[in-house]
Amino acid sequence: MLGLEHLAELLEKNRAAAQVRVREFSIGGRAFAFNSKAAILGVINLSPDSWYRESVCLTAEGAIQRGQVLREQGADIVDIGAESTLAHAARANEAAQNSKLVPIIQALHKAGVLVSVETYELAVARAGLEAGAQVLNLTGAERSEELFGIVAAHEAAVIICYVQGKNVREVGDFKLSADPVGLMQDYFARQIEIATRAGVGKILLDPGLGFYYRNLQDSAVRVRHQMTVFLNTFRLRAHGFPICNALPHAFEYFGEEVRCAEPFFAVLAALGKTDVFRTHEVPRIKAVLETMRVF
Repeated sequence: MLGLEHLAELLEKNRAAAQVRVREFSIGGRAFAFNSKAAILGVINLSPDSWYRESVCLTAEGAIQRGQVLREQGADIVDIGAESTLAHAARANEAAQNSKLVPIIQALHKAGVLVSVETYELAVARAGLEAGAQVLNLTGAERSEELFGIVAAHEAAVIICYVQGKNVREVGDFKLSADPVGLMQDYFARQIEIATRAGVGKILLDPGLGFYYRNLQDSAVRVRHQMTVFLNTFRLRAHGFPICNALPHAFEYFGEEVRCAEPFFAVLAALGKTDVFRTHEVPRIKAVLETMRVF
C-alpha cells in the first residue's frame, strides 16, 4: 500500500533531484512555464483500433471539432496520431497516415490550435511539421538523428519517448528492474545528445508508460511499474528538460469507471513533478491540477 512513509523515503534519497528546475521555452510562439505550471496534452486518435472511444475521430470534421473542443476545455497542445499503439492494431503506412493527418493539422493550425503529431515514421514527421504541427511526439528509436534534423529545421519541439525496441509497435518484454528510472536515464542522455547535436533545443522526455510490452499485461505488474515511474519522474528532470507522462487506464481495477483512472494517475504524476500530462480526459485532469495547486 502506498503511504506517506514511502513518499518520505523517496524524497529523502533524492532531495537534490527534487529541487531541479527544467528548461522553459516557447512552442508555436506560446511560452510554457513548466517550473510553475504544468501543461496538458489532449489526445485525438484517428485509428479505429484505438480503444479509448472518446478520443477516436473517424472523420476529418470530427477531429477538427474535437481539437477545438480540447483547446476550450484546457488543452495547451493537441496530440494527433493515425496509428494505434495496440499490439493487435492494423499497421498504417506512411501514405495512409499522411492522408488523414495533414488536412486536420492544417485546419487546426489555421484555427490557432497548437498541434503535436505522434509518429515514429520519418515521412509522417516531415509531413506533419510541414502542415503546421509544432511538436513531434517521437515514439521510436530508429533514425533519430534524421528525425531530430527535421524538428530543428522547423524550429519545433520534440517529445522523446522511452522505448525498448525499434518503435512503439515493435516491443517485446520490458527489462524490469528494481529501478526502471535508471534504465531511462541512460537512454534519455543518449537521445538528448543526438537531438542537441542536430540543433534541437525544445525537448521533452516521456517514460513511455502507455506502450504495450508483453510482460506488462499482468495488471498488478503493470500498475506497480506505472506508479513507481510516476512517483520517480522528478529524477528524470535532472537532465534539465521537462517530463511528459501519458496517463494510463487500469481497466482491470476501474472497470465501468475507467474514465476516472487517468485523473487518479494524474495525482501520482503530479506528486512526481510531471510537467506535461498527456490525457484523453482534459477537463478532468485540468480539475485535478487546479485542485492540487490550491494546497
